[in-house]
Amino acid sequence: MSSLVSFVSAGPGDPELLTLKAAACLRAADVVLYDDLASGAILDHARPGANLVAVGKRAGRPSAKQEHVNRLLIDYAAAGARVVRLKSGDAGIFGRLEEEIEALRAAGIGYEIIPGVTSACVAAAHAGIPLTRRHTSRRVQFVTGADVAGQLPANLNWAALADPESTTVVYMGKRTFPALAAKLIEHGMAPDTAALFAESLGHAEQRLVRTTIAKLAEQLAQAGPATTAAVILFGALAGEYP
Repeated sequence: MSSLVSFVSAGPGDPELLTLKAAACLRAADVVLYDDLASGAILDHARPGANLVAVGKRAGRPSAKQEHVNRLLIDYAAAGARVVRLKSGDAGIFGRLEEEIEALRAAGIGYEIIPGVTSACVAAAHAGIPLTRRHTSRRVQFVTGADVAGQLPANLNWAALADPESTTVVYMGKRTFPALAAKLIEHGMAPDTAALFAESLGHAEQRLVRTTIAKLAEQLAQAGPATTAAVILFGALAGEYP
């Protein structure tokens, strides 16, 4: 397999959080297929003359079909182009990486994955908290708040998510967190469990809100349609270090 697609992780949006390898891949690319959240100043690292193709997916907005993205990756790589698939956050965490890898494998095209900084780590860092602590938070769990239809997944492990001694991070959960919080409380989590809402990480409009799961659920239930990316942290460490 002589063709190669580089899956490059862009982080949450701050170009200073790109890895050196990610920046080098962008400088070498002939074609960059990028997500909406992996655009802006991140694309300044692409070489002049590179073909920049928007293929992002955003809830409630017109988005590129996954089959179309797969076809572009295959066609560009088969034509001999150096292809970067630029994904927000870390490409391997809720980034639809599996579908694109499977398409490349079926087409006989090689690939590499360049890891990056996921928004859970950035949210915790900007809030001045760790994600773990030896005696009170020895487990971190990442969960998606949305299934393929944009609804709260039906098969979540509620006992694990309601564990007060873990740190839980919810991706893509702005619309579904009210229902998720209700299930957490139903399974024994205290309504005043600390929560951290982190929105637009790495951008000028970044916002961090320290609250509780019950109050955050109430606020999000009254909010309009989700238009910005956010992560929600709750559990043992979410409310510390105000």
